[in-house]
Amino acid sequence: MSSPVQLYRGRLAFMTGDPDVSGNRSLSSFSDGLLAVKDGFVIEAGAAAELSGRFPADTPVTNFGGKLIIPGLVDAHIHSSQTRIIASYGEKLLHWLQKYAFPEEQRHLDYEYARLSAQLFIGELLRNGTTTANVFTTVHPHTADLLFEEAMNKNMRLIAGKVLMDRNAPESLLDTPEKSWSESAGLIRKWHNSGRLGYAVTPRFAITSSPAQLDAASRLLREFEGVWMHTHLSENPAETDLVKQLYPGCSGYWNVYEQHGLAGPKSVFAHCVHLNDHEFSRLGESGSSIAVCPSSNLFLGSGLFRFRQAREHGIRLGIGSDIGAGTSFSVLANLGEAYKIAQLGDVSITPEKAFYLATLGGAAALGLDNHIGTFKAGYEADFTVLDPGAFPLLRERTTGTDTFRDLFFPVMMMGDNRIIHSTWIMGVPQYVASLTAAL
Repeated sequence: MSSPVQLYRGRLAFMTGDPDVSGNRSLSSFSDGLLAVKDGFVIEAGAAAELSGRFPADTPVTNFGGKLIIPGLVDAHIHSSQTRIIASYGEKLLHWLQKYAFPEEQRHLDYEYARLSAQLFIGELLRNGTTTANVFTTVHPHTADLLFEEAMNKNMRLIAGKVLMDRNAPESLLDTPEKSWSESAGLIRKWHNSGRLGYAVTPRFAITSSPAQLDAASRLLREFEGVWMHTHLSENPAETDLVKQLYPGCSGYWNVYEQHGLAGPKSVFAHCVHLNDHEFSRLGESGSSIAVCPSSNLFLGSGLFRFRQAREHGIRLGIGSDIGAGTSFSVLANLGEAYKIAQLGDVSITPEKAFYLATLGGAAALGLDNHIGTFKAGYEADFTVLDPGAFPLLRERTTGTDTFRDLFFPVMMMGDNRIIHSTWIMGVPQYVASLTAAL
């Protein structure tokens, strides 16, 4: 049965394209806007004065006042199994994996522990305004099952996959090329395109996958049309050096994935901090995307992402929180860190570009920009409501701002989960801050 139209009124903003390509025309912003939703899909979005007369006078309206309605935030790279080790002190990547990440992932062998972890993870995404995420689970198939079940319960658009590792990790986290193929194939058949879910073939990185396992991953991509590929690339200097030792027949880290058939338009590579110009070029030519992970790269001392080179090669970028090395689930907080990193590379990320990366750009990096990321008619009505008055200093800073740029820049530089008023999945509220605070 069809549901009635629902109207949402407040400050409204969304991107219709990449501002690096189409400039200011790519931003639609309304100081008094209206979002019309029916059956979980956008009907119209624009100025309230123009649109309100198109609907019957008794059409239900939720009025958010001066709060800002935006498309749901997109997290392009994150680990569901690492929520409990966020802010673990004092290591670089390879030691951090051994000391914190691998032991925590071993705990997920316990089904109940993994179930509670999935619930905690999805709850934190919603509490931070994130409506779509591209997720690593663990090598254990039930961690993917549990995450998909929790996301389906919320009707979220989520991409995830069982991690593939067959060497250089604790024994209880290892599979084999054959087992990784069969378990992944089973999960793909069960979950890919079920509801709003998608499956990503997920080799952790070249260090923990043998050539045979990367070949198995490539076979999955060939045999199951439409699945994603999600892995790490060139995060840390010691990591890249070790990859060269493990794959002496490849010209570099990127070439490992390229030779094994893992590059393409539905491939997402996290980090890419230490790519050389040739690798940037080859990655761009392949149509692959990069998930930039600002807070994680700073926390682990991995390096600074080169935004200029990515732009020169036309590479699609999304923002990844990379929990648990990342220090905040908030995509907004990670935008603030991305801005600082870009400044150090003599690149200025405009507020419009940052907004694009967090919404429509993130959707494009995941190949989902025909479903989410903007308020175009027919798109899924995932949206987040931001409260610029959520705490005194931000309220003082944003009071009286007239333009979207003047409002959004302090929001992304100062904001975190405190400014999330509510998170909506296909027109249904899945997180409301005032209700949560009352519990």
